[in-house]
Amino acid sequence: MTLSEIERQHGFAYPSLYRQLERDGMLDVGEYGPDWYKLVYPTLKDKPTLLLHADDFELLNLKAVAEEADTLRDAEDYRQVDPALRFIPFAQTGAGDHYCFFASGEQDGELPIVLLWHDQNEAQYVARNLQDFLFHMLLNSMADQDTYNEVSDEEFREQLENTLGTHARYLPPEQAQILHALLARDIVDYEVALPKGRRQAHRGLLTDIELASLRSECIPYEKFDSGFAYGTAG
Repeated sequence: MTLSEIERQHGFAYPSLYRQLERDGMLDVGEYGPDWYKLVYPTLKDKPTLLLHADDFELLNLKAVAEEADTLRDAEDYRQVDPALRFIPFAQTGAGDHYCFFASGEQDGELPIVLLWHDQNEAQYVARNLQDFLFHMLLNSMADQDTYNEVSDEEFREQLENTLGTHARYLPPEQAQILHALLARDIVDYEVALPKGRRQAHRGLLTDIELASLRSECIPYEKFDSGFAYGTAG
């Protein structure tokens, strides 16, 4: 399966950035399976493919993209996606929610990125386009060290340095400069406010407040975090 074949089948055009990533091997994550982390991940971690180290993000290879895109159009699929809406997945979360190009939402030549929840009838806007999504996810990675899995400060920095090594070329210079400047910071502990007055401890190179500020300043998007129903059932 090729990008052009997927485009013809679903009646849309991939962003030029996604095509560049494919040509450069940034989408080559191999076949997922029980031994992927043991056998494949070590070959990728020093020169990360697209958002390899991002939290709760699993890039789909082109075979999986084609299969998942067909599944979303299947009238028998449990999600009952409205046939008038075209979603082209390119990644998923560990729970099975899909990051998609929202082909039906194209505006001024831009394909929005949405998160299609598998367990509720909602698609959530994440970014105006793939370029903004990439910067958004890299900021998120810098703001949230994975202490749950006991990733050390040294491992955290190494992952980010390696990621910038392969990703910076796909960013506007001003965005790359921001990320390099953040990488030079000291790691800080901070708390995030949760509902009902609760607070959650986090650790990273920038706080949630700084993250929101940079996102608003550098990649503003009026639809960010808003959602809409994608299914016809119920």
